[in-house]
Amino acid sequence: MTSSKLRGRSRRAGPQVSVRVVLAVLGGVTGIAWLVLPGMTTRTDAPVAITGPVAASPAVAPAQDGASTADLVLPLVAAGAAGALAGYGYLRRVRRARTRTTPGGSTPSPPRTEPGVPDDRARAALVAADDRVRAARDELGFPRELFGAEAVAPFADALREAERELAAAFRMRQRHDDGVPEDPAARRQALAGIVGRSAEAERRLDAAADGFRRLRGLEQGVGEALAVAEARFRELTGRTAAAAAVLGELRERYAATASATVTGYVEQAKDRLVFATVRLNQARQADDAGHPEEAARHLRTAEGAVAQAAVLVGAVERTAAELREAAGLVPAALTGAEAELAPLRDTAGTGTEALTHVPRADAVLSRVRQELTSGRPYDPVGILRRVVRAISAPDPPRAGVLAAAGRLTARGATAAAADFVATHRGAVGATSRTRLAEAHRLLADGDTAGADALALEARALAEQDVRVRGNPYTPAPPVPDASRPTTTAGTAGAVLGGIIPADDPENAHPAGFTGRPGPSRTPPT
Repeated sequence: MTSSKLRGRSRRAGPQVSVRVVLAVLGGVTGIAWLVLPGMTTRTDAPVAITGPVAASPAVAPAQDGASTADLVLPLVAAGAAGALAGYGYLRRVRRARTRTTPGGSTPSPPRTEPGVPDDRARAALVAADDRVRAARDELGFPRELFGAEAVAPFADALREAERELAAAFRMRQRHDDGVPEDPAARRQALAGIVGRSAEAERRLDAAADGFRRLRGLEQGVGEALAVAEARFRELTGRTAAAAAVLGELRERYAATASATVTGYVEQAKDRLVFATVRLNQARQADDAGHPEEAARHLRTAEGAVAQAAVLVGAVERTAAELREAAGLVPAALTGAEAELAPLRDTAGTGTEALTHVPRADAVLSRVRQELTSGRPYDPVGILRRVVRAISAPDPPRAGVLAAAGRLTARGATAAAADFVATHRGAVGATSRTRLAEAHRLLADGDTAGADALALEARALAEQDVRVRGNPYTPAPPVPDASRPTTTAGTAGAVLGGIIPADDPENAHPAGFTGRPGPSRTPPT
């Protein structure tokens, strides 16, 4: 902090500078007068006593010249003073503009170009690595079903190593977003570390890519792998129809907010399955025609769509289960809340800071009871979240029914955010993914309140990204004379889901263990 002497000195600095400038101006004016005035007072002829009347003669001419010189001196002095004062005013305005600290009055300094890794590059590296890890996770399930867990164990290990590197990168990003470290050089180093960790996550998958390719053997034929994908496709078709019925029941039984997180998921699942249908057919046709590489590409793309359809359908099924569990917990949670508040009400009037939340908690519980007895549909998970938050101040419960309710809401919010990011990752940026990764970390550490808050923030940021960026794919207009459709049905949803890139959705390879050869989309940041 600045001492009082230094503050006083800084306040007096302005007046002292002003006095010095005024003195300099006066000195300049005096100097001009000193140089000019001798022309008015000094005469070259010798003084002569006047003994009689002065007659008009040529001897008067010098006096007239002196009067003319005097007439010119005053305007010169005035002009010099005006110029000096104008210069002083300009200097004063410049000084004021440089030192002003009031809002809106400061002169913005030009942005500095800091050496090191740009922030956008770090964000893009995170998104690219996260996309790759998610795609590899989805891809691993198909050979596991075909060859067994033991056969894919080395690749599961490589995926876990990549996930650890990516988790470390997200942790560094979260700390960077929180302002840690503060030193600019250290922050640039942190960004470089994020890029390095993200690259290492992809390198772990690259190291396993050749072995994974040999295990699958798709270049030699897709027959068995295609049969696995088709079987899972048929299973999901039935589950999707059932999920539509479940979602209808949820809307009838609970408030609209209860199922808001999965609104539209059934339609999106159907869209992914339509896309998978076309790609599975293309894979079979290419395989029959003796084009194994093309067949493998279509099959892997179809597998990505089937995996995302499973995520969307599973989200509806999980939400229904969470709402049933939450509805069963609500009465016990209210009882537990009353038990938590009972011993505090006797001491609430002592002025202890930790007990100031008691009246607010009572108000929340009163409103909850009114909703439960109104006869209208309600949101059980939302009610549990409100009860837990009302009672959790200053410390969240570690055991009992309220702790169970907190775990339920935190797990549900984190899973909902993860499902949304996974199925919309083509438009979701780095910040939402960072908050989601931090929510997972806090949930694993037992911080349910922190995990719940960050998961809700991650979901809101992801939805905002989708609204702002929109679908990165714009279908080309149909060609009238084309012998085949220009794009596969469901391509827009597959691009939004990050299954295929927007720049070449019909021919590009999907991401995963073997990566995406050639140019691919620029990931959102």
